[in-house]
Amino acid sequence: MSMINTNVMSLNSQRNLATNNASLGTTIQRLSSGLRINSAKDDAAGLAISERFTTQIRGLNQASRNANDGISLAQTAEGALAEVGNNLQRIRELAVQSANATNSASDRQALQSEVSQLVAEIDRVATQTEFNGAKLLDGTFSAQQFQVGANAGQTITVSSVANARASALGQFTGATFTNQSIGTASDTPAAQSITIGTTTTSLGTIANDAKAIANALNASGIAGLSASADATSVAAAAQAVTTTTGGTASFSLNGQQISLNATTNASTNRSNALAAINAVSSTTGVVATDTGSGISMVAADGRNVTVSGFALGTAVGTTIADFGMAAGTTGATIDVTYRAPAGASGNVSFTGAFAPAAKALAATGTALSAIDISTVGGANTAITSMDAALERITSSRADLGAIQNRFQSVIANLNTTSENLTASRSRIRDTDFAKETAELTRTQILTQAGTAMLAQANQAPQGVLSLLR
Repeated sequence: MSMINTNVMSLNSQRNLATNNASLGTTIQRLSSGLRINSAKDDAAGLAISERFTTQIRGLNQASRNANDGISLAQTAEGALAEVGNNLQRIRELAVQSANATNSASDRQALQSEVSQLVAEIDRVATQTEFNGAKLLDGTFSAQQFQVGANAGQTITVSSVANARASALGQFTGATFTNQSIGTASDTPAAQSITIGTTTTSLGTIANDAKAIANALNASGIAGLSASADATSVAAAAQAVTTTTGGTASFSLNGQQISLNATTNASTNRSNALAAINAVSSTTGVVATDTGSGISMVAADGRNVTVSGFALGTAVGTTIADFGMAAGTTGATIDVTYRAPAGASGNVSFTGAFAPAAKALAATGTALSAIDISTVGGANTAITSMDAALERITSSRADLGAIQNRFQSVIANLNTTSENLTASRSRIRDTDFAKETAELTRTQILTQAGTAMLAQANQAPQGVLSLLR
């Protein structure tokens, strides 16, 4: 069939050529951009998925930078706290020096002058240490959240950094028993325990002896609990010489049998007792002193001093009073300090022979700004305050170190996740060059062939002219 007005072959060639040209344009666009999806028409679902991947990838990358900033902040705070700790160590060193008896009042005042400067420097560091305008050590940096994820709520919270102000350091939550009497001293072992809050800890079966109690408390394993026994002091008894015939006698001192020579002379009796007691002081822990009217005794480690079992040998009419001593058990006082963890509440109480009135956990201790080592008492108070301050500083540094390690872990995890999501997005969006170059070759050939066939189809109607000749 020969027609002129409608060249179907030409129309068909044009349609195929347009299709090939469109395919060629898409292939060239993909090869030139490197992306398989350049608009929604290329792959609507793939575009939506890849855009969600992009959101997560960019969020993760920013979260990684956030975590790095968190590390920088923690390093800034930890470095400042390290210097505060160095100054606290120096103050404690000066307090220990001031407590020594070799120092005069002017010496201690000179030591206090250095302490005052160190305290001022600690306060300056606390008030001026900041990161990007945020104060870190003045007690205002608390409950801070670091965004470490691509989505809302994916945060790490730093509850607080230690308040390093001089007015805040040195005090602690806890309870203190100072010069606490042990009650009726006894060498008979009995059950003893301590209760902090709702937790009761057995101290074992021990004598009601300040040294034994202090040792048991220190060995209890309770964090923040420390105890020390004060020296046991036994006053001299009124001396009354009743000896009628001089001779030997004996008594027991802390379980050690001691022989005495009794005379009818008071001074000689005291001298004999003094020599006999001090000869075995390494065993009994007791040192005697002649007061001029009797024998006083001291146990420096706070153990009980028990005088008992007086017996006559060859002496006649002699009693323990002939030597200015009296039978009985004398105990010491004890100092107990408990530094509780943050947020602790309740009471500290004891059950057993040693049972002072319970004390509630509360703010106690002397603030750094109030310490004064110009006296021995002030120096001892400063030592306790410095221990509490150093504990707070080192605890906060440990927390900051831990959070730095956590941020490092977060960064590693974020980078791994971002890498994997980027690979997933690449498989959806990026051009497969091997496939597209093959498609380019195919469409170029089809386009060239289509152009040639269109030319042939356009020439076909001219064959009608032969019919008109």
